[in-house]
Amino acid sequence: MKEITHELLSSFRAPAFPGSFFLSFEGIEGAGKSTQITRLKTYLENKNFRVLILREPGGTPFGEKLRQAILETKTEITPLAEAHLFASSRSQLLSEVIMKELAVPNTIIICDRYIDSSLVYQGHARGLGVAEVLEIHNIFPLNLVPHLTFYLRIDALTSEKRQKMRNAPKDYFEAKGVEFYKKLMVGYDLMAELFPNRILKIDSEGGADEVTHKIVESIEALISNKQESLSDE
Repeated sequence: MKEITHELLSSFRAPAFPGSFFLSFEGIEGAGKSTQITRLKTYLENKNFRVLILREPGGTPFGEKLRQAILETKTEITPLAEAHLFASSRSQLLSEVIMKELAVPNTIIICDRYIDSSLVYQGHARGLGVAEVLEIHNIFPLNLVPHLTFYLRIDALTSEKRQKMRNAPKDYFEAKGVEFYKKLMVGYDLMAELFPNRILKIDSEGGADEVTHKIVESIEALISNKQESLSDE
């Protein structure tokens, strides 16, 4: 496998649109992403931000068709094919939606999953290699990453328990079982180490209110720091 170099990591950056922010949520199934995204949207709208919620894969007509094709398939897809399919959806989402919407002042985009899912699912858990997935994204606009990523961390058994409580049919990845989820946890922990300034790891085993509090604190700090830097220019 290729080496994860500092040069490769440093090629990834957040979009530069003053006054607008790009956020993402990551975690294994049952981590509480949907709940926290909904809460954060309400909080930010009360702060007079224009908030858009996107999901991956998806967010565009092309991306939604890819999402259905991937998650509903009963045939095993190779890790390399998976990585390129998700990158294709992501590229379209960036060009068609994300960059255009972030150009509108006072906009915050919240994405349910983004590049870290590819790095973890295909790069680590499926064995393709994290550096290999980074290389696929090492071209504009795929090298654009969120200003802040919330990694909601739960263990594999908690994930299984919460999925059973939901009692919903399992998709392509959800059906891979506990051992696969353990690999995902290791992968996400690795991403938090590789991108410590972007990824905030939050223990989500307990109550949702405490998680929300940590998210709001981090968002306030992000917005405040950005406003201070703009005023200094």
